[in-house]
Amino acid sequence: MSSEDYQVFELRNFTLQRGITLPSAKIAFKTHGTLAEDKSNVILYPTSYGAQHYDTEWLIGPGRVLDPTEWFIVIPNMFGNGLSSSPSNMQSPFGPDRYPVFTHWDNVHAQRQMLAEMFGIEHVALIYGWSMGAQQALHWGAIFPDRVLRICAVCGSARTSVHNKVFLQGVRAALTGDPNWRGDHFAAHPVRGLRAMGRVYAGWAMSQAFYREKLYEQAGFSSLEDFLVRSWEANFLRRDAHDLLASIDTWMASDISDNVIYNGDLTAALRAISARSIIMPSLTDLYFTPEDSRIETEMMPDAEFRPIDSIWGHRAGNPALNPEDEAVLRRAVRDLLNT
Repeated sequence: MSSEDYQVFELRNFTLQRGITLPSAKIAFKTHGTLAEDKSNVILYPTSYGAQHYDTEWLIGPGRVLDPTEWFIVIPNMFGNGLSSSPSNMQSPFGPDRYPVFTHWDNVHAQRQMLAEMFGIEHVALIYGWSMGAQQALHWGAIFPDRVLRICAVCGSARTSVHNKVFLQGVRAALTGDPNWRGDHFAAHPVRGLRAMGRVYAGWAMSQAFYREKLYEQAGFSSLEDFLVRSWEANFLRRDAHDLLASIDTWMASDISDNVIYNGDLTAALRAISARSIIMPSLTDLYFTPEDSRIETEMMPDAEFRPIDSIWGHRAGNPALNPEDEAVLRRAVRDLLNT
């Protein structure tokens, strides 16, 4: 199956980590660039929370963070994001009121199968990811250490922290506080809940200094309210609320050691990541904190802790409106690819 913009890879009888088998699981993906004959120029770029590949392609281009003139860049859409298998598009007996928990174990296994069967790719030169994309990158490094040469993990974590889960519980509560919530599904598009969710998210995703300095005005918004409505409310209103809830479940469950390989031993999982890695938290990220990232980095055998000195908070790792932070990311990728 394919569409004008992306392709879809089907996995028949795909068994998820939590024990549910999907007769037909689908991974939507988009590619940029040309695959080298020896397949040595592959960059995998997984998506983040609430994002589809359309939202992440801005950093791909000549002279950008990921350069398609040299590299074959594959963007796999995460399960639950509305393009790959998600509550909004799954066939009976699944659907918005009954959908399985997707984990990053599921995401990376499906991605590995897609790369192998679609392109004959067995090894990846670089996995680059931001936020939940960084979580997937670290899962790749721990689960398939012999298949990954380099990792650039931006504003993410190997295991979702307790404090991060508190944030996610607040987001979930804001969304399901909508009057259309029926306990296991929404009876209609929850506009009120999605708007509330956007405003909760805005307070966590950007730093206190970002708002103090009114950087939203530099980003093209005329006022704080303009920023909250046109950026944050609009961002979530365009998504299916059940997909957003499913992706929260994936985020909550994220743990590179929660599997039959490591049995919950996070230290062992981190030590198994042999890829040359740069771990890049934002110094002002409020939920993927630099302190947590430093602890994880110190347990990885070939990893550099390289924080982003920015007041853009979590969004320093997705600087579509901030060329200074983009330059930091571009330099890190070039340093990795030159090794």
